[in-house]
Amino acid sequence: MLSHHLQSALADLKDLIKLTESDIKDIKEAKNDPQFDRLPLKEEKIKSFESKKAMIDHEISSLMTTNPDKDLPALLTTQQHQLLDELKVELSKLRDVNKHYARLVLIVSNLYNTFLERLVPTEMQGYKKVASKDASILQVRV
Repeated sequence: MLSHHLQSALADLKDLIKLTESDIKDIKEAKNDPQFDRLPLKEEKIKSFESKKAMIDHEISSLMTTNPDKDLPALLTTQQHQLLDELKVELSKLRDVNKHYARLVLIVSNLYNTFLERLVPTEMQGYKKVASKDASILQVRV
């Protein structure tokens, strides 16, 4: 059962990596809609991975409880060790892909905020930014 949960969690991680790589490709091409369309799928995959991780934790805890005299490495099969190692690799890869995507999102966000600031100048009033009174670009002519 543990092997099944590990394989299933790995599949979810690989799907999340592919989805995030698609997001990176789309953000570079300024395609926002596909990114937003993938959000529910990504959220579903994250929830699925979290539940499978909880099952993996439960299975390992059960193994440790039923065999208190043995260390964990002695309780796992070679295949399970390999799957755990692959899980670590995929988690690391997901972290790196997410970091790259987060950098791109931050860059795009700063770009849009800069454009907005130039179009509608703002000033700070306490902790709030409000449009300045002399936003001449917004004058309406009839």
